[in-house]
Amino acid sequence: MNRRSAAGLACLTPNFNHPTIQLLSSPTFDSCLVFVYVSSRVRVYEIEKKMLNRIIKRGQRKLSKSDANGNDNGYGSPGNRNSVTSSIVVNHASRGGVVANHGGIVVPATAAPPSGTIESLPMFREVPVSERQNLFLRKLQICCFQFDFDDSLKMVREKEIKRQCLGELVDFVQSGGQGKITESNQEEMIRMISVNIFRCLPPASHENTGSENVDPEEDEPYLDPSWPHLQLVYELLLRYVVSSDTDTKIAKRYIDSSFVLKLLDLFDSEDPREREYLKTILHRIYGKFMVHRPFIRKGINNIFYRFIYETERHSGIGELLEILGSIINGFALPMKEEHKLFLVRALIPLHKPKPIALYHQQLSYCITQFVEKDYKLADTVIRGLLKYWPVTNCQKEVLFLGELEEVLEATQAAEFQRCMVPLFRQIARCLNSSHFQLEGDCLHPQEPCIFTMDWTALVAERALFLWNNEHIVNLIAQNRSVVLPIIFAALEKNIQSHWNQAVNGLTINVRKMFLDMDVELFEECQRQYAEKVAQARELEENRELKWQQLATAASQGG
Repeated sequence: MNRRSAAGLACLTPNFNHPTIQLLSSPTFDSCLVFVYVSSRVRVYEIEKKMLNRIIKRGQRKLSKSDANGNDNGYGSPGNRNSVTSSIVVNHASRGGVVANHGGIVVPATAAPPSGTIESLPMFREVPVSERQNLFLRKLQICCFQFDFDDSLKMVREKEIKRQCLGELVDFVQSGGQGKITESNQEEMIRMISVNIFRCLPPASHENTGSENVDPEEDEPYLDPSWPHLQLVYELLLRYVVSSDTDTKIAKRYIDSSFVLKLLDLFDSEDPREREYLKTILHRIYGKFMVHRPFIRKGINNIFYRFIYETERHSGIGELLEILGSIINGFALPMKEEHKLFLVRALIPLHKPKPIALYHQQLSYCITQFVEKDYKLADTVIRGLLKYWPVTNCQKEVLFLGELEEVLEATQAAEFQRCMVPLFRQIARCLNSSHFQLEGDCLHPQEPCIFTMDWTALVAERALFLWNNEHIVNLIAQNRSVVLPIIFAALEKNIQSHWNQAVNGLTINVRKMFLDMDVELFEECQRQYAEKVAQARELEENRELKWQQLATAASQGG
């Protein structure tokens, strides 16, 4: 059965429905289509009915077995803790559906109760110490309720009660003097956090407009209307992770690989406030839970791979790179092969996507950290930059030149010699770049219509600024016999014909610098350049002469 014929069937089986899985079948076929909604995409699988029934029955047997053992893994509404959740689980967070999956456990978000049914609870200081753990649990149960923030006038009282409960929970965890949280309450707290933060993210701005050419830098940042509650939930998680009272042996049972994977998925949120909290929390988890470190690095790798080779759309690349900057800074020497592969396969290819300007500062810091940790990687990094060097994007080329300067500052002479030939061939092309940018300055603040306009040669000027760096000049001076012949023609061309006066002045300074370094080498390069110019002029004259002869022969033959 093909997908088109199955899609035309009107029979939707009523006995198999799930927020993230739907089944389409027909009594006249032996197979059916399973639609799985993962990361805002629909994936279609064709499965034989017999096999599907076997899978469903197997899941039901496992669930009933756990129920028989008294292991309640469901987390229903606060009033019904023993409710059983669906046996079919899609283990994906963020945009995978409306449920949160905590360690293989389905944690359904609790819908808002009828207005007026939530009663405010006393504060912790108002009850005896012996009853605070029970009050802690009751506040967690209230915080599991979800509210609609699109309507600011709807259930205002209930929203305020939940906000107060969240604030008191944060103070309780942060103070530490009100008693250590029991293990069962820690589990319930992580479940409550999962219910609130692991949710379907709204469509990205380019998905709403249907345009793929929207500049991410020009987009207005999306601000989640439920942030008054989300902020406190994130603050509670952060305080729990950093608390000295938190036992990592117990906490890692609940902050497990599944939980960490969902945190990574949430980095695609368009709300910058949420990404900032996620960055801090994930960094703290990486520092405290050593068992999760390889998993976190691998998860970040996978996000980068998907961004580079599939989507080129992700909101949290900059924040993830900030975390990696701290991680790379702590790498032990000699560096593991795994980390070097991460540099080659993930970080260097991150120079390829178009929106690099959004995260280039963090990326450049990570790249430089690698070179400072292991100077032998300089050749790999520089050749990687040359591989992805932009051809027509002058703004991106300026970013590459800035990063190149930072890398060269940490480069030693031996590594410089390995890559200097292809490097200065590219720099020579940059020196002759005619790319420009129109800049304007307001003459009178009271009259914003009056501007002074100036044409700035972005790429050529930024390339010439490399000679302002003392370390780079020393490297060039040590290898001037190789460098000068490569770039001499570009320097002469700039002096003779470049349109920008600033570029002309900088080129003359660089030319004089080489003359002061080695007069004989400079004169030899000048002689070779004059010979090449004469040869080129002679070739051009011969070509023109041949065309004239052809034109004369053609006119005589006609």
